[in-house]
Amino acid sequence: MAAKRSKKKHAFQTLKGFRDILPEEQKWWDFVEDTVEAIARENRFFRMRVPVLEEEGLFVRSVGEDTDIVGKEMYSFEDPGERRIALRPEFTAGFARAFIEHGMHTRPQPLQLFDIGPLFRHDRPQAGRFRQFWQFNFEVYGGDDPVVDAQLVYLAHKLYSRLGIPVTILVNSIGNRETREEYKRVLVKYFRPFRDKLPEEYQKRITKNPLRILDSKDPVCQEISQDAPQIIDWLDEESKQHFMHVLEFLDDLEVNYALSPRLVRGLDYYNRTVFEVVDASEGEGAGSQAALGGGGRYDFLVEQLGGRPTPAVGFAGGIDRVIDAMKRNQVTVPDKNAVDVFVAQLGTEARRFVFKLVDDLVASGIRTAECFSRRGLKSQLEYANKLGVKFTLILGQKEILDKTIIIRDMESGIQEIIDRERVVSEIRRRLEAKKEDMRSQEQN
Repeated sequence: MAAKRSKKKHAFQTLKGFRDILPEEQKWWDFVEDTVEAIARENRFFRMRVPVLEEEGLFVRSVGEDTDIVGKEMYSFEDPGERRIALRPEFTAGFARAFIEHGMHTRPQPLQLFDIGPLFRHDRPQAGRFRQFWQFNFEVYGGDDPVVDAQLVYLAHKLYSRLGIPVTILVNSIGNRETREEYKRVLVKYFRPFRDKLPEEYQKRITKNPLRILDSKDPVCQEISQDAPQIIDWLDEESKQHFMHVLEFLDDLEVNYALSPRLVRGLDYYNRTVFEVVDASEGEGAGSQAALGGGGRYDFLVEQLGGRPTPAVGFAGGIDRVIDAMKRNQVTVPDKNAVDVFVAQLGTEARRFVFKLVDDLVASGIRTAECFSRRGLKSQLEYANKLGVKFTLILGQKEILDKTIIIRDMESGIQEIIDRERVVSEIRRRLEAKKEDMRSQEQN
């Protein structure tokens, strides 16, 4: 009789382009998100959370049907109600939809909003680029003055500075809608002789939307675009003046920026000011893989989606890439999960008392841990060592009777018995002394 074949169980794994963010990585995400929220509060931006799912048509109409995002990268499907819906590939369209839907034009303008969350694009996974990725997003509605553009660029400058990343902010103006149409015709004439040299997908875009060629990360496209006409030479007078004022404000604010004549950004809703943030330690080429974020003005998007004419400008940054840049630049971040004190217990009575002691320590702002499932002192001390604590408090039957507790310095191994009533104040004093020693060592 033939032996039965054992069926091998399927081992589930993350989908291509997706990833788990493990506990040891979380401190980077916490630091970035906390910094973004702090910058938002300081500059009077209010958080607005928009859905991950929207009607597919919202992104087609706003981002542009001929963009890579809509044409190739968007996760869209038919839901049980036979509606075409999509996972959001960017924030701005959803913000504009919410601005219209909730009548936010009646609120005091300019209205400053922000959010942090996941986005989805079926892009080719590579370093710093995932199919589920995270962004922070800032939007300003109702301000058409050049100073608003400069304020947002300055906010980006402050944010990356606080994150410890040296950046250059590339800036350009793409004028108004009429400017862009005229410039597109000039680009068509320029790119036609190079049609056969361009990748196939870009050959089709020469007449449809040649700006996509300028925005391409493909090396062939970038090389051919080097000598392409610059949009700055085709700007209308009003857009020129607007852009000059933006640059004057940036000079006053001492922002590290560089003019980038071929920077157009990849979304159809932009007009006038556009900008991109690049890691200065990785190079300053527009569209390079060093890009950490970007944005620009989109004065016609709200009206295009059915709302009242509302000038607007926005900026978004990729958290995945930001964290990679922080690591490259050897930025040190605090660990919220770090523990300073471990409480070890021996015996049932001690274990009962430790519950209250841990609560008292935590209530006093002391980062504390315990492990009730480990009973032996050796096992608990090994666990405390793995946590990297500075002190371990040891409580056994004798200490219960004597109303004392043992403090063990984990670095020196020295132990001392103290009165249990002053354990909280004593631990706080010793932790502060440790901090002072560290500050002195850093100064020396």
